Amino acid sequence: MYDPIMRVLTLLEILQARDRVTGAELAERLEVDLRTVQRYIVRLKDLNIPIDSSPGVGGAYRLRPGFRLPPLLLTNEEAFALSLGLRALRQIGLSAVAPATESALEKLRRVLPEALKESIRTVEDVVAIEPGPWVVATSVESLIRAASAIRAGKRIRFHYQAHAGAASRRQIEPYAVMHFDGRWYLIGHCLARKAMRTFRLDRVTDLVVGTASFRRPAGFDAGRYLKQRMPFIQSEYQIEVWIDMPVEEAERTFAPMRVIADEQRGGTRLRCGRDRLEMFAAMLLSMGRRIVVHSPPELRETFRQLARQAREAAGEPPSTRS
Repeated sequence: MYDPIMRVLTLLEILQARDRVTGAELAERLEVDLRTVQRYIVRLKDLNIPIDSSPGVGGAYRLRPGFRLPPLLLTNEEAFALSLGLRALRQIGLSAVAPATESALEKLRRVLPEALKESIRTVEDVVAIEPGPWVVATSVESLIRAASAIRAGKRIRFHYQAHAGAASRRQIEPYAVMHFDGRWYLIGHCLARKAMRTFRLDRVTDLVVGTASFRRPAGFDAGRYLKQRMPFIQSEYQIEVWIDMPVEEAERTFAPMRVIADEQRGGTRLRCGRDRLEMFAAMLLSMGRRIVVHSPPELRETFRQLARQAREAAGEPPSTRS
């Protein structure tokens, strides 16, 4: 469950949250035996934490009345930011950490001065945070293991389900994990392919941190790497369109949307990959510029569908044109 230090800290949290707790309850919660609980109590006492205990089979422990850990020194803005950040984890596909989020918030509530607890209550009561429709849930365990391996400079192994459905077993030297456009990506040097590869972390399973070490390239910039390659990573459709817009304006407009923009015939050629076409087509129409579709043909059909929906919304009769 925990390493010894985490168990000791958890024991202290339990004692702070309850007036009285038995040794048996602590042993069950910490997944250890009674003798180990007693050792942890002794360790806390060695740290000058005043713990009273009652002897006997039903013996219990409690913090001496009046003892509390000192308040956590945060500004009002810092307390608000911490609470908001914990609540927003679902926005980046980490809804599985909800129990840990609640536990962390409860710890904040216990140690913050009363004046700062209002910041947490504000987030809970008046700030609504829901994940967007394109956010993909990701294994927190895989994320933590990958990040730990990167920090330690260890190779990792995992099963991978590619976009087309093909399954493979990979071993890589991981360089970075990065959240972008509602998804987590794992970047590293694939030993089988002998080249850099980018993997969707939500398609990774059975991730194991190995013992072999490696040295990550100094100054590796995950953001720059993905910016160069992201538009074409594992997407259902590869898009190429021309838009009547100066390339400088297009680069500013489409910069956050993983799109490559090149000057072409007085306008801009846009290239990217997408799993769904509706949002991208609607976004292009919102520019109010002339558009020429080169590929895929499904994008033209998407525009036709949007046109039919627009006519219906405007109250016009359906077009008889096929």
